[in-house]
Amino acid sequence: MEKLPSKAELRKVILQQRRSLSESEWRQKSDRICSHLQSSPLFTQAQTVLAYFSFRQEPDLSPLFTNSKYNWGFPRCVGKSLFWHRWQPDEPLQKGAYGIFEPSGDSQPLTPDEVDLILVPTVACDARGYRLGYGGGFYDRLLSSTEWATIPTIGIVFEFAYLPELPIDNWDKPLQAICTEKSIRAFRGQR
Repeated sequence: MEKLPSKAELRKVILQQRRSLSESEWRQKSDRICSHLQSSPLFTQAQTVLAYFSFRQEPDLSPLFTNSKYNWGFPRCVGKSLFWHRWQPDEPLQKGAYGIFEPSGDSQPLTPDEVDLILVPTVACDARGYRLGYGGGFYDRLLSSTEWATIPTIGIVFEFAYLPELPIDNWDKPLQAICTEKSIRAFRGQR
């Protein structure tokens, strides 16, 4: 059996691939991802959706954020945890600890029981639904916590970062679905 590359090695290669996308290719792939999300029952049946602001050429979901049908929540990074806050397109943003845009500290917090779907940023995902993050463990901790564990998740990733298999650790939790510019793939009998 062939040994899988380490998470660090994979992360480095895939982030380099992502950085090499041209602006127009990145925009086109991001727009296709948004289109697939808009036709997914997990997304269309949700009311409150947690998302992220694109950073380092992650797929850009911002065209979705103007849809007033949804209540949007975005993370604020505090210490080693993510705290979720409501945000609307006319509200100001600030740069957080890692240089990522986030809602201001006085924005309204969201609790797990208000949330219908989490759109999860990923470096890579595999055919079993496992994700490779940036290595900080923020989403691993969130998705492993009892109050967040039952909320449906869709990993957002470009097709080149959708791999047959990723190395996994015992704390890694599979996502319900993965969305790339090619399609949405559901796992574990999810819609």
